[in-house]
Amino acid sequence: MPFPTLLNDTFLRACRRQATAYTPLWMMRQAGRYLPEYRATRAKAGSFMGLATNVDYATEVTLQPLERYPLDAAILFSDILTVPDAMGLGLHFIEGEGPRFARTTADEVSIGQLAVPDMDRLRYVFDAVTSIRHALAGRVPLIGFSGSPWTLACYMVEGGSSSDYRKVKTLMYARPDLMHRLLAINADAVATYLNAQIDAGAQAVMVFDSWGGVLADSHFVDFSLAYTQRVLRQLKRQGVDGTDVPRLVFTKGGALWLDAMDALDCEVLGLDWTASLARARALVGGQVGGRGKALQGNLDPNVLFAPPQTIAREVQRVLDDFGAPHADPNRCGPTHIFNLGHGISQHTPPEHVAAFVEAVHTLSRRMR
Repeated sequence: MPFPTLLNDTFLRACRRQATAYTPLWMMRQAGRYLPEYRATRAKAGSFMGLATNVDYATEVTLQPLERYPLDAAILFSDILTVPDAMGLGLHFIEGEGPRFARTTADEVSIGQLAVPDMDRLRYVFDAVTSIRHALAGRVPLIGFSGSPWTLACYMVEGGSSSDYRKVKTLMYARPDLMHRLLAINADAVATYLNAQIDAGAQAVMVFDSWGGVLADSHFVDFSLAYTQRVLRQLKRQGVDGTDVPRLVFTKGGALWLDAMDALDCEVLGLDWTASLARARALVGGQVGGRGKALQGNLDPNVLFAPPQTIAREVQRVLDDFGAPHADPNRCGPTHIFNLGHGISQHTPPEHVAAFVEAVHTLSRRMR
């Protein structure tokens, strides 16, 4: 069954560095615990994985923020760790602690047993993508995603979240050959996974390099960036609609390496709140009529705990940091997609999100 015609392509136009009437907006983790309706659906599902693996529930929660706010993109409700789970590591979630794996992979034997998983084990993700595309009815585009090879490796070696990354960095320094083997498998698995999302209907795909910023400067390119690039080079460039599929990369703490990231085979670079959009635009944003990267970000998520007038002021600060929007309808040029610098906090008041969305759309229109 063909998908409905897309009605709001502002986000995709910005990804392509085309002029837009306002700055498009979506939020990382926009379907989440800050919404009471999400908490109610999760309670029905019984667990996070019960929610993520049920196509109807995943569709429902993906659309929940769009029912409240005029956002410019939807993002698939899933988790960055579905790929290693499909490799047999046994993903589960512990309340208050986050994701955990029943088995880790940190030595020659366990890494030697890894392979790109059978994508049928992730059929629930692809079915959710297709279901969401139809449920959106063309309202906005749908973004698919995965964790980056390095970020997945961190969880796979540590067994869950980490405060010091001691185990994964010990492996990297002591046995770089094993780490490269693990990262290569992860990269090929992520590429296969994202291509399957594209085949299922994703209109853009994003790689979350959530832990790239924990690497030493001398190791970021070799152990994170190179494998993100390996993913990007394998991705399909055309979706099931016959249109191009923009590729987005977000590296938390990655502003140090913008000059190196300029070479990534992607259309959009996401930035956290520690980065200067002005500097990023000068380094990688390109000129009108020339090549460059669209930029995404980068409001501090904690701004959303402040009063609405403060939120509006900080939104304007981010818009001013990026600078005058590209407005030539006939040529490509520097563009900005508004987002938070990381995922929205579960404690965020929903009414503050409404003030945030309104501020971005209203203030960015005034700048054009």
